[in-house]
Amino acid sequence: MQERKLENFTDLLTWQESHKVVISIYKLTKKFPKDELFGLISQMRRSAVSITSNIAEGFGRRTFKDKAHFYYQSRGSISELKNQLILSRDIAYISEKEYHENSLQIDTAYKLLQGLITKTNSFSNL
Repeated sequence: MQERKLENFTDLLTWQESHKVVISIYKLTKKFPKDELFGLISQMRRSAVSITSNIAEGFGRRTFKDKAHFYYQSRGSISELKNQLILSRDIAYISEKEYHENSLQIDTAYKLLQGLITKTNSFSNL
């Protein structure tokens, strides 16, 4: 099987799955209390957007070391978002079902990102 050339960050499965997380978080936080607009809503949305933004920036970098740096930043944002999702469940802003669905989506993005980091680091060690 021949691998296709990645021409844009949007070609990365990692970015595609992470983009789904961003869209889901925007929809989920629409139902949060309005007094959270500059609190948890803003923080969760910024964390989610940071995931895909850092993947995009890393993709545009020249060296594998630079790429990995931004992919690690993205991984940190995923962990931050997972924490905020747990908090949202624990203070009853979201249901257990919403938590579970979004948590699975975040975990999928995390695993794909970890694979991208591993692959990128394997090239930087050549």
